[in-house]
Amino acid sequence: MSFDNTQNRVLMMRNIGISAHIDSGKTTLSERILFYSKKIHAIHEVRGKDGVGATMDHMELERERGITIQSAATQVTWKDHTVNVIDTPGHVDFTIEVERSLRVLDGAILVLCAVGGVQSQSITVDRQLKRYNVPRIAFVNKCDRTGANPFKVRMQLREKLGLPAVMIQIPIGLEDKLEGVVDLIAMKAVYFDGPQGEILRIAEIPAHLKADADKYREEMLDELSMLCDDLAESILDGKEIPQEMIHTAIRKGTLTEKFVPVMMGSAYKFKGIQPLLDGVMNYLPNPTEVKNYALDLDNNEAKIELDAGEKNNTVALGFKLEDGQYGQLTYVRIYQGKLKKGDELQNTRARKKFKVGRLVRMHADSMEDISEGSPGDIVALFGIDCASGDTFCGGGLNYAMTSMFVPAPVISLAVTPKDKKSADQMAKALNRFTKEDPTFQTYVDLESNQTIIKGMGELHLEVYIERMRREYKCEVDTGAPQVAYRETITQKAEFNYTHRKQTGGSGQYGRVAGYMEPFAGGDYEFTDMIKGGAIPTEYVPSCDKGFKEAIKKGSLIGFPIVNIRCVIIDGQSHPVDSSDIAFQQAAIGAFREAYNKAKPCILEPIMKVTVEGPTEFQGNVFGSINQRRGIISSSVEDGQFSRVEAEVPLSEMFGYSTALRSLTQGKAEFTMEFEKYSKVPQSVSEALIKDAEEKRRKDQR
Repeated sequence: MSFDNTQNRVLMMRNIGISAHIDSGKTTLSERILFYSKKIHAIHEVRGKDGVGATMDHMELERERGITIQSAATQVTWKDHTVNVIDTPGHVDFTIEVERSLRVLDGAILVLCAVGGVQSQSITVDRQLKRYNVPRIAFVNKCDRTGANPFKVRMQLREKLGLPAVMIQIPIGLEDKLEGVVDLIAMKAVYFDGPQGEILRIAEIPAHLKADADKYREEMLDELSMLCDDLAESILDGKEIPQEMIHTAIRKGTLTEKFVPVMMGSAYKFKGIQPLLDGVMNYLPNPTEVKNYALDLDNNEAKIELDAGEKNNTVALGFKLEDGQYGQLTYVRIYQGKLKKGDELQNTRARKKFKVGRLVRMHADSMEDISEGSPGDIVALFGIDCASGDTFCGGGLNYAMTSMFVPAPVISLAVTPKDKKSADQMAKALNRFTKEDPTFQTYVDLESNQTIIKGMGELHLEVYIERMRREYKCEVDTGAPQVAYRETITQKAEFNYTHRKQTGGSGQYGRVAGYMEPFAGGDYEFTDMIKGGAIPTEYVPSCDKGFKEAIKKGSLIGFPIVNIRCVIIDGQSHPVDSSDIAFQQAAIGAFREAYNKAKPCILEPIMKVTVEGPTEFQGNVFGSINQRRGIISSSVEDGQFSRVEAEVPLSEMFGYSTALRSLTQGKAEFTMEFEKYSKVPQSVSEALIKDAEEKRRKDQR
């Protein structure tokens, strides 16, 4: 690999994400990073009174609600290093935004609240970071808040997330007395002077903190000595340990995920941000230090390690789509080679070639035109017809990057446009949103002819309906939210079904015999145990096809059937009348014959719900969960603050945010994410079946 300016630029590059639980201060932190790196010259707060809102929350909806809905990308420069920063949402409803950002990032800042510590969404984010092997720095934010305790947060990182978290700073004062931090590597105190903390003042450690600083430095060196032999030798020999050696050891530990440096401060009060940026440079990887793999489609999907060199053929991943006023914008991460204007690339999924037209670098919602992007860069392309997760290759390569994890939607809603104009606009909006967000799906129900939208939660769908109104001037009525139920069987049942249809000419004939049984290993499995060619080999896949068709709709309430194994052991064919269609129909008939004998039941999605708020309202929270058929799995009291974790059916969670606000004077918040499918109680099952029958009767009329 030639070591030239471009290669130097790659080594000086960092791709980082800022991720955390809701309201931990991610967007405030990214706003401070933009300010200190001179990308913006005035700071706006997330819920600022100036009406401008944070730079990274560029959607009107985000500014009104004070939450991040879409991940926003920007590029800043810090001490000759180029940093691509992505600010991600905290709400679990927008989890795909976090997933796809982490898929293309090399490192992350895990932000934690000094009071709340490791909260439910921190656990989800950490799981995503581990899925993509993303090294991280932990930043304990809000050290100026009453009840702040970064030492407790460090212990929670170890106990709840299993992370090897080690303090490399300790705070000077806490709560309203927060003055700065002690750097345990340099053993100096760092203060942040000036109205916006822009002047760093390095001083001696205050006398009352000297013992604490020595204790935590020793702990840090102890952990690092396990990772670096040179450092261990220096400690044993009692030598002075150079700072550079400590930085190298921390970097090595962070990159291998055997060490998580814990830094702290208060983004809102302008404390601790510059050392955090130094930490990003010192400890997080550049694009050449991360192993990225692609699958070679011309060679049985063999795994190929990509090389972040500019001389290689281009490989890039389109990880996020946005439909803006200038057409479709595709965010791209370059893994190998360069991306230049006028280059010809191939979309390996669609097998289509295209020319790179306009190439831009994003800064939240504004952009600057560039002529080329180097390896490791995150840039955006205009006017390419592609889907989220497509791979673009140059030089005749036919690679595909491994795709990202996309969770299945759990809630659906019927939407009806109010007039003809709204109907046209709604079609445009839904087409755009489904392309941009893989967790947002839409289809037309063939029986009721209604348009159904599906998503990750109430807030998710609410935001899209609001965006239709604002961005497309489209007025819609919404039906009652619908839960994604499933059906399954509870016992084994046999079938022996003959499909006979005689018309003029050749008819249809096929006999299928066997059994169905509950199957815990997945949604569906087909097993062929035919002996002696009772069903000719060419018709066995037809039986599989028929069963797959039959499980799309159960007979109880018309939802898909899961956790079922269909086994065929015997059958019969006719030399003239048997065909692919005949055996498909025979399998469908056999399935229906056995399904009701196998004691079917209804399954409902169970959500993992975490409610956090003041301890005084804990009784109200317990009551509200019990009323909703919830099972409380744990409750933790931490001074004035309590956290309740429970498993609650999704069907009971509609409108919970309003109920929780009124029960806790607006002081508690909750998050929920899909946990599992579970059998519904008898009374609920009867009500669901009755409703389904009424709906069928209505549709028949």
